[in-house]
Amino acid sequence: MRFGSAVEEFLHFCAVERQLSEHTILAYTADLADFRRFLPPRVKVEDVHEDVLKAYLEHLTGTRRLTVATVRRRFACLRAFFRRQGELGHGSDPFSKWRLRLPRRKRLPRTLSRPETSSLLSSLPGRGRRRHGSLDANLATAVRLMIATGLRVGELCKLRLEDVAVDGSSLRIQGKGARDRVAYVVDHDLRTELKSLVQARRGGAAASPALFVNRHGAPLKPQSIRSRLRRYAVEVGLSRRVTPHMLRHTAATLLIETGVDIRFVQRLLGHSSIATTEIYTHVSDEALRTTLTKADILGSFG
Repeated sequence: MRFGSAVEEFLHFCAVERQLSEHTILAYTADLADFRRFLPPRVKVEDVHEDVLKAYLEHLTGTRRLTVATVRRRFACLRAFFRRQGELGHGSDPFSKWRLRLPRRKRLPRTLSRPETSSLLSSLPGRGRRRHGSLDANLATAVRLMIATGLRVGELCKLRLEDVAVDGSSLRIQGKGARDRVAYVVDHDLRTELKSLVQARRGGAAASPALFVNRHGAPLKPQSIRSRLRRYAVEVGLSRRVTPHMLRHTAATLLIETGVDIRFVQRLLGHSSIATTEIYTHVSDEALRTTLTKADILGSFG
């Protein structure tokens, strides 16, 4: 089977049968296109064997000097692709006799400190404040929601009016890999904001069932939230580049530091494996400094 035709079938399979997110489909598309450029013209799936994968690995790490994280992601995509080809009978899986052994680097998540989080939250419009800069009250609600629940920005954009409880106390989340979950909203003001937002949306003329919409009534896109959040963070004086995923990391880290059981954090974030959640058990510099100050080892000796 021609490689290009196999790629089209695989991406359709991932989107329709596996129900993978748009972000994942775009990443798979880019990864497979990169591998296709490395292969000779008119190559067939069954022509790709173990030695080809090893040569591609050397090309990525040696010639192009890509990061280990990028290389691991590319090969994770290729593993899924060739596993599918094997299931369809399009040759043997080249990964069956060869396994990538690049080291897995555990990077600490980028989070906002407590002072940074406090600065961002206190400056958000809504809750009786006037509109500020480029962030309107509804998008401010979205930011507060991400910090409170650790929602992915893609999950946030998929929220529908019917996903919000009548009193705003919970949300039904369409998670990654077709895994739905429930997120609970415990803050009274945020509950009120969600309830009011739903009522306003249902009372309007817009046909979209999405909870968060732009000024044209269309569902907000992740990129729109990313760009507006980035601009707003600059406006309120945050020096670092703030992203929606940083808010998710911040939510998880704050919960862990507060003493919430890691299993509950895993459920809230929608992680399929607790190993993914364990990255948040690191002790932040701020928490470490606060603890050491309270301990004051030398001071305790008078």
